[in-house]
Amino acid sequence: MPRGSSPKRERQYEHIKESAEERGESTKRAKEIAARTVNKERARSGESKTASRSSTQDMSSSKRGGQRSHSGSQGPTKEQLYNEAKQRNIEGRSKMDKAELKRALGH
Repeated sequence: MPRGSSPKRERQYEHIKESAEERGESTKRAKEIAARTVNKERARSGESKTASRSSTQDMSSSKRGGQRSHSGSQGPTKEQLYNEAKQRNIEGRSKMDKAELKRALGH
């Protein structure tokens, strides 16, 4: 996190990082996801000195996350299913499509 960032953004960063790690992301990737998300939120709320057009005009990260959540119309993404299968050591997961992963996991 940048020097002088607010306690709210610190908590947000830690929460996002922990969630990504729980989904099976590496620590390095989890940190990257958290930093990018928090930086985008800072840009959208005017807390950063510079901001790209996509940061301020694109859909918010919270809305995008909501579209990909498990409660969405199509359920978890293939990547989320794959990571769950990886954690459960399901054989042949790399060759499975989304429907096969769902069946193997009992979704």
